[in-house]
Amino acid sequence: MQISSRFTVALHIFACVDVFKDDYKVTSDFLASSINTNPVIIRKILSQLKGAGLITVARGTGGITVNKPLEEITFFDVYQAIEPVENGSLFHFHDAPNPDCPVGRNIHALLDDKLKAIQDAMEDEMRKYTLADLRTGMKELLAEQE
Repeated sequence: MQISSRFTVALHIFACVDVFKDDYKVTSDFLASSINTNPVIIRKILSQLKGAGLITVARGTGGITVNKPLEEITFFDVYQAIEPVENGSLFHFHDAPNPDCPVGRNIHALLDDKLKAIQDAMEDEMRKYTLADLRTGMKELLAEQE
């Protein structure tokens, strides 16, 4: 299992919007050049972020507005918008383990609570970081490079 690159691309988008919003029209083409990917991929992610209520996108003239203060948007919020978890469970269990097998009959009882605890720990950790942390970190990195 691996979280797709769409999650980190979404974080990259937020960092670009924050850094460039006052100097450039931040469009899907602009973002695609920073991320080095196809603008169609960017538009799909922007659509997901918009659907989650995290951003507003101005069509035609372009431009992206973040709908909340960066301190109020966590990595978990972005993750939920970009990587929706099927049935609320990060781990997909293989269908219909053999009930006649002692392992198949007991595998859910053995793993379900452990996998839920792993998912909860990951989600709790994601809630600790906000887009404001990206802003702070980016400012520090840019200051070091001057």
